[in-house]
Amino acid sequence: MEIYFVLLCLAAVIGLYFYNNPLGHGNWFLLRRFINWFPLGMTYAFLYMGRYNLQVSKNALGTLMSKEDFGIIFGAGTFVYAFSFLVNGPLVDKLGGKFGILIAALGSAAANMVLGGLTYFVVLGRLQVNLVLAYAVVYAVNMYFQSYGAVSIIKVKAYWFHVRERGVFGAIFGTLISFGIYFAFDWGAAIVNLTKAGPLESAGWLHRLLRQVFAVDTAAVDATWAVFFIPAVILLFWAALDWWLIKDTPEEAGFPYLDTHDASSGEMHLQLTTMDLLKRIFASKLMLVIAAVELTSGVLRNGIIQWYTIFAHEVPQAGAKYFQDNWGFLLCVFGIAGGFTGGLVSDKLFQSRRGPPAALLGAVMFLLTSLMVVFLFRSAVAVALLALLMSAAVIGVHSLMSGTAAADFGGRKATATCSGIVDGFVYLGSTIQSLGIGFLTPEVHAPSPTAHAVFSFSELAGRSWYWWPVFLIPFAILGTLLAGFIWYELPAATRKYLAQLQPKAAPPQKE
Repeated sequence: MEIYFVLLCLAAVIGLYFYNNPLGHGNWFLLRRFINWFPLGMTYAFLYMGRYNLQVSKNALGTLMSKEDFGIIFGAGTFVYAFSFLVNGPLVDKLGGKFGILIAALGSAAANMVLGGLTYFVVLGRLQVNLVLAYAVVYAVNMYFQSYGAVSIIKVKAYWFHVRERGVFGAIFGTLISFGIYFAFDWGAAIVNLTKAGPLESAGWLHRLLRQVFAVDTAAVDATWAVFFIPAVILLFWAALDWWLIKDTPEEAGFPYLDTHDASSGEMHLQLTTMDLLKRIFASKLMLVIAAVELTSGVLRNGIIQWYTIFAHEVPQAGAKYFQDNWGFLLCVFGIAGGFTGGLVSDKLFQSRRGPPAALLGAVMFLLTSLMVVFLFRSAVAVALLALLMSAAVIGVHSLMSGTAAADFGGRKATATCSGIVDGFVYLGSTIQSLGIGFLTPEVHAPSPTAHAVFSFSELAGRSWYWWPVFLIPFAILGTLLAGFIWYELPAATRKYLAQLQPKAAPPQKE
């Protein structure tokens, strides 16, 4: 049933894309642009499946991978992801988004195959290695290739979407992230369930097929390694479509030059070196503020998305089984809502300024994390709903900052570098939360000393699940304040364009 709702959401997103046409593009341009961004976007979504499958495998592996182990492995990957943009951001700016997405898909597919092989030999006891070190190294390689994904989709977007259309595309970007999370958690969990050991006589055809393909000579062992191999095969399929269909610019597809009125307007003739590209962000207070907002969103996003399932797996959640069984689907629905809320509010109410909706969503996250502390052991349903609302708000912020603001202020010439480094700060935040929460919450299978109905600060004296939402609260406050600093910011070319378009309704100036 959930898959039909997801398909309905996808159809609604595509319909909104064709309906939202403020610049009056021709039908063929809209269709060709769709043919461009759809396979690109689906590749990006399945990259998420090949990224968060680590978390799915963590629950399936049980005692083979503790929370501390998971925190170190995921932290190593996100650390590499965060700093890889110093290399691949300028590279994608020079070689184009099509090149970048192919590198992302092919490299991540290869790394996932290695992770699958590693899991196979470790589970069967045929390879004696330091599990944490081996997984951390291969997962870090996976995340290096993964880091090409976001910069590539935003690089292509920067040439095909005008600034006044980018809020809605930011919402589409958030939708793609949401689909990816759905694929990772729900499809990943389904793969784990369909490859469990057991009698096949009464099993469905898909269960029998997957067991025959992946179990090989291990009929008595869960074939958990399939959760890595299947995303790899899917990524190879989308890479082939990307190679065939994607064009980096409208001109390559036979359309006239499109001035998107971002920070590169009037500069397209310039040849920028790698140092010029890096200066676009590190010498700009505005870009550093955007990056800092994204650092806080990285803490909050992965602090919710990946830790709720671990919390629910270890602490009984009476009455919340539906949320646990359909976590990926629910994250998808709420993520789409959050992405479109942020994007539409930005374009329709704030003249394509990204700061106001980011600040408002940050304030919402502060309220939600505070309520999580109150309800953590009082209402399992309330905790699940608060976590989902948090995911909606943080996807909205991430879509506005990495997916849109970085491209607006970086401009087409430096989009990949600026959006990449800003996205790198997201994963620097992810590293912080991965290590922090992993070592602050109780050990696996340890009895929780915090399972009380009423919170008191004495609960924070040792390792406690209360640290989970408490750890997130300062970052929600900081993100809100930082987004407030860029409330009135717009690229100069955009401000000029809006002033010419509607002289009586020009965007407000900074005080």
